[in-house]
Amino acid sequence: MEQIVIHGGRKLSGRVQVSGAKNSALPLLFATLLAPGTHRLTNVPALRDIDTVEKLLVTLGAEVRREGDLFEVCLNGKTETTAPYDLVRTMRASVLVLGPLVARLGHARVSLPGGCAIGARPINLHLKGLEAMGAEITLDHGYVEARCDRLKGARIYLDMPTVGGTENLMMAAALADGTTVLENAAREPEIVELAEAINAMGGKVAGAGTDTVTIEGVDELRPLEFTVMPDRIEAGTFMIAAVMTQGDIEVVGALPDHQEALVSKLEEAGAIVTPFDGGMRVQGTGTIQSVDIRTRAFPGFPTDMQAQFMALMCLANGTSVINERVFENRFMHVCELQRMGADITIEGHTATVRGIKKLLGAPVMATDLRASASLILAGLAAENTTQISRIYHLDRGYEQIEKKLNALGARIERCRADGV
Repeated sequence: MEQIVIHGGRKLSGRVQVSGAKNSALPLLFATLLAPGTHRLTNVPALRDIDTVEKLLVTLGAEVRREGDLFEVCLNGKTETTAPYDLVRTMRASVLVLGPLVARLGHARVSLPGGCAIGARPINLHLKGLEAMGAEITLDHGYVEARCDRLKGARIYLDMPTVGGTENLMMAAALADGTTVLENAAREPEIVELAEAINAMGGKVAGAGTDTVTIEGVDELRPLEFTVMPDRIEAGTFMIAAVMTQGDIEVVGALPDHQEALVSKLEEAGAIVTPFDGGMRVQGTGTIQSVDIRTRAFPGFPTDMQAQFMALMCLANGTSVINERVFENRFMHVCELQRMGADITIEGHTATVRGIKKLLGAPVMATDLRASASLILAGLAAENTTQISRIYHLDRGYEQIEKKLNALGARIERCRADGV
């Protein structure tokens, strides 16, 4: 079992390049199922979740070629319509094959993804939307099956602005007969990018980035050629690293339009944030002020940055209140931060963080992807040495993060937990 060892207390400085966005690359890769032919995506990050997508696409009949950040998907033969449990269980985003398969081939059989470490994320809104478009949905032996000769456009109100549901229904509607309107749709940048990709394939999507998305179905789509945008969560993690270590980092790929909520809170905490062409420079100022946050759907403060921001608040002057409103079980990193000396109490969906002068290195365990990042940030700022185990979570969403941080002046190494 691998672990990451961090020798903390070093200021970080320099320039870092953000990798392609995991949460955009995943739906874009699944969107290739909407059209036969050869699709080419660039700036695709090298992550465990991307490896899982590759395996799933191959299982469905695609030929895949990867070279650096290029991901080529060839769909010239028969496309299968069953996504098996062994793959879907390792990555919840696999459910995004449902919409494209039923839209193009009239049938999809996908293993139910179940819950995950940060809480259950049901797909009932995905299924409700597909039923409104004419699909017959059945549940059998842990699989959801959708059938429809051709989906029909519909007006669909989403009870909550689900990102995955919006993406699945956008892809399904792209080949439907007629016009589909998604109301209370998610507004995340990844939704906008998927709409741009569908339009690049010959689709007709309007309104992405607002709460009403309109998709006019077309008879067929052409292969996709597209470049994945930078990862806003990775960018935000480096931005917080600059403040926690009282450093000075230029984050190439940190896009101001994607980071407004985080930038506002970092500036409130005392950081200096300066945009430049293609990124943002973040400087610590010697003092961290306490700041309250409440996670919300975009453009609110992202739940995927909550754990990292909590790590920052552990070193703030005063008390901060962190309210998690997106997922019901996203405070599992708290007990690990407490092992490093953090003063945090939890009541329901709210964590109260009383700032301390310093964190102390300790053996800790990652519980999910973003918790992993929060522990790395804490380790960077802590005195002495921090050992983080179960780092396979980290490799799902951060491409070579230890190498990038070492280039900024950190001392991090990846090694076997037994010292081998």
